Amino acid sequence: MSQDPVDTFRAEAAELFEQLEASLLDMESDPNNRELIDGAFRALHTIKGSGAMFGFEQAAAFTHHVENAFDLLRKGELSVTPALIEVALVAKDHIRILIDAPETADLFKGDMILGDLASIVGGSAPRPIGETPAPTAAPQKPQRHTYRLHIGLPRDVMMNGTNPLLLIGELRAMGECTLVAGTDAIPSLEEIDPYGCYVTWDGLLTTEQPKSAIEDVFIFQLDDMQLSIEEVEVEPKLLGEILVERGDVAPETVKDLVDGQQRLGTMLVKEGLVSPDKLSAALAEQKHLKNEQERASKETTSIKVQAEKLDELMDHVGELVIAQARLRQIADRSRDLALKSIVEEIERLSNQLRDTSTGIRMVPIGSLFSRFRRLVRDLSNELGKQISLTWSGEETELDKTVIERLHDPLVHLIRNSIDHGVETPDEREKVGKSREGNVHLSAVHSGAQVLISIKDDGKGLDKARIRQKGIENGLITEDAELSDNELFKLIFEAGFSTAQKITNVSGRGVGMDVVRRMIEALRGVIEITSSPGEGATFTLRLPLTLAIIDGLLVRVAGEKYVIPLSAVEECIELDEANSQGGKRDFLNIRGDLVPFVRLRTLFKLQGPAELYQKVVVVSAGQFRFGLVVDQLLGGHQTVIKSLSHLHANVPTFSGATILGDGTVALILDIPKLLELGQLDEGQQKAS
Repeated sequence: MSQDPVDTFRAEAAELFEQLEASLLDMESDPNNRELIDGAFRALHTIKGSGAMFGFEQAAAFTHHVENAFDLLRKGELSVTPALIEVALVAKDHIRILIDAPETADLFKGDMILGDLASIVGGSAPRPIGETPAPTAAPQKPQRHTYRLHIGLPRDVMMNGTNPLLLIGELRAMGECTLVAGTDAIPSLEEIDPYGCYVTWDGLLTTEQPKSAIEDVFIFQLDDMQLSIEEVEVEPKLLGEILVERGDVAPETVKDLVDGQQRLGTMLVKEGLVSPDKLSAALAEQKHLKNEQERASKETTSIKVQAEKLDELMDHVGELVIAQARLRQIADRSRDLALKSIVEEIERLSNQLRDTSTGIRMVPIGSLFSRFRRLVRDLSNELGKQISLTWSGEETELDKTVIERLHDPLVHLIRNSIDHGVETPDEREKVGKSREGNVHLSAVHSGAQVLISIKDDGKGLDKARIRQKGIENGLITEDAELSDNELFKLIFEAGFSTAQKITNVSGRGVGMDVVRRMIEALRGVIEITSSPGEGATFTLRLPLTLAIIDGLLVRVAGEKYVIPLSAVEECIELDEANSQGGKRDFLNIRGDLVPFVRLRTLFKLQGPAELYQKVVVVSAGQFRFGLVVDQLLGGHQTVIKSLSHLHANVPTFSGATILGDGTVALILDIPKLLELGQLDEGQQKAS
């Protein structure tokens, strides 16, 4: 089924809105950057033109007014001001609503935005009483420019609904235009495509319009066409000079014909005007430029694919992995060497296909980080703080599904850092800090995980305040002895807030518990570090992908379980001499006391234990603990399947997978097992 063209337009418009917002935010710090102004204008122009084409008349009409303001910026008749940026950002949000959900758009609000825009564009500050107005300069006559043009439209331009003659007509309407059609590329009648555009145009245009106005004529074809615009001096020239400047003939050819077929370089060296070394350097530069041009022409292209198709591809790869595991079991029971060889080849190919499919779904996390610039800007203004947002590791890649689901948790964490962490400018100045605070986002790969950190340079977490609120909310007792990490985790409890008053940003205690649930749903964990007066850091440990993982298959009694391999540190034999029975005990591993949990006891499994049990040492954040199992069955490519609604609330499992023999193995949720072990220990201490 073909995709709805309107949906395609909305997807492309979403990218244009991101570009527009980024340009507007950059213009605040660099108001004289012409590229930013042109970029914002092109985005508005494209949204307006495409919106009208797809029937979004209200959006096109509204965008037209905003576009006019940026046209004045391009012409230098208007300056970039904070007020203009503020109105433009609000206008961008309104245009997005007019396209994504026009039935919910507030037209009265749109009129107010246009009113604010008109007052900025056409208004001026009131003149003080008694001040004499400055004399108005006489209007200057517009300057005329002459441009040499080369126009090569895309081959499929007419298939896309564009009439080339109308574009040429727009150029002729701009001034004196002399164009000559080039027909060298037209193939023979047997090979010609009647819908293809094979004609190019070369010539001169004399106009009062700037170069950008010519580009705007071809704004919908710029990415795929050949367009050369070069301003030339208006003066008589020889035929040979014109041919050389146009690039139709090489200067050496003209010189050869005029001066007895001698090369320019040879003549210059012979006359003593250029040394041989300088000639060699120029020839080497010429060769370098030619090679660079050839390399640029071979650059890799990309295509857009619907997210649903990627999800479907990943589902098929998952089924292939399951089928390959079944085939491996059959081959292991067979003595047919040819079958074993084929199975090994299929296993290699399926692993490569799995890695390739996973890589296709990976996108740089920088696309997520850049979305928060507007959030930090708006919150800083609302709270009266000066805060900058920086980031690093934006090239770190993560599964697109993880990135999409990370947006809301990061919003809560950034809002929390800005409201609770970073002080006001006056408070920061009193303690010797700069008036401007900073929130820094970072991402880095760590094995099969990605670590995402949100760090602020504020006052840090108030341990005394957190402890007091924990006691008031009945989460801990007054004599409870908690480590810093255990104390900090209280802020993730539902209804917990240390805010002195409720604001539009925070204070109701309904944000951080949502963050924890969302991160746990992504099979991740949150770590918190904080130093008084230096700020706090929230680190999210997340898996690279949610579809297929490498796991360690283990057996406990008659049941099989999968432990995510990214959490496994080592496997050792259980020394019963160090064990005293029960659910929880400790092992001495190279001088470190590591607690362990007997899964047989935890899951209440029947049957005698194996004589030589194994301990799988796993880690969750900064903590290590062991899981006692009966047997290690080896590595397993785990295709994660969601649990049913009846089992979704079972805290110790994050999903299930289908084994090669068709049976189901549950996937252990390591962070939840750690919390469960800590809860048991707390209950024992309380009793």
